[in-house]
Amino acid sequence: VQLQASGGGVVQAGGSLRLSCVISGRIFSLNGVAWYRQAPGKQRDAVAGISSGGSTNYADSVKGRFTISRDNAKNTVYLQMNSLKPEDTGVYLCKGYTVAGDYWGQGTQVTVSS
Repeated sequence: VQLQASGGGVVQAGGSLRLSCVISGRIFSLNGVAWYRQAPGKQRDAVAGISSGGSTNYADSVKGRFTISRDNAKNTVYLQMNSLKPEDTGVYLCKGYTVAGDYWGQGTQVTVSS
């Protein structure tokens, strides 16, 4: 399984971005996909996830502002980020998880200026 994240950029506080995670390979083996954020000097934290059945979950810090969704026809998982805050700054990575292990894609940088 391969995952490729894109869509990051520089945005002012209050702005929006949409990240994309394109998935290829043994897609049918995935139990779900999650987005993580790694801020400078901090640990990598889960931001949002979506299961193969469509259930979603969010970190408390992004509830009501971020929305995770998927387009099965395009093998893509999205993260719509609204009302962005400077503390949302970091590298965003997508992860596919299976019973056999996890697969990480390359990250995309999001910078929110105040």
